[in-house]
Amino acid sequence: MVSLTCYDSLDTETPLADLVGAAQEGCREALDEIVRRYQRLVHSIALRRLGNESDAQELTQEVFVQLLRKIGQLREPAALGGWLRSITHRLAINRLARARHEVAADQETLEAHGSDSAETPLARVLREERSKLVQQGLARLGTLDRDTLIAFYVSGQSLAEMSDSFRSPVGTIKRRLHVARKRLARELEACSAL
Repeated sequence: MVSLTCYDSLDTETPLADLVGAAQEGCREALDEIVRRYQRLVHSIALRRLGNESDAQELTQEVFVQLLRKIGQLREPAALGGWLRSITHRLAINRLARARHEVAADQETLEAHGSDSAETPLARVLREERSKLVQQGLARLGTLDRDTLIAFYVSGQSLAEMSDSFRSPVGTIKRRLHVARKRLARELEACSAL
């Protein structure tokens, strides 16, 4: 790796290892060049994950703030692209999870304070029909799948509680939930096709 000072000329020809080294030493111009080189990649990943241009732009900025804060932790300069992809995916997942949680909290708040509009007869019939369909799907599952889904979704047990009650590691419980959800989805498709 060639030693690069912050005052050397930086351009598209500057090797990545030199840029990362200079950025780790605090060279703002090197960081700017890294951002220029990787901005389109990070933005495209963010847009694909979030599906919204303004959210993707915000996430892109957030990724490069993380880069600024943590570039000193990068040990292998050639891994910069993969490292940025990983940060982008992780932050997008976090953002999507927060958005889902905020929507759920808003719905809970509305329900807790009462809604001006009562449930319509059609909405009640559809809700009851969905409930019946899920019950039928659960009945068609194997005991372990059914017990796993009921413990998590009906009883509200945490993964740690389920791990204790099923006497299985948390990783196994996560896998069982994943498999059981897929099997229930197949059963629901089969039930609705009848």
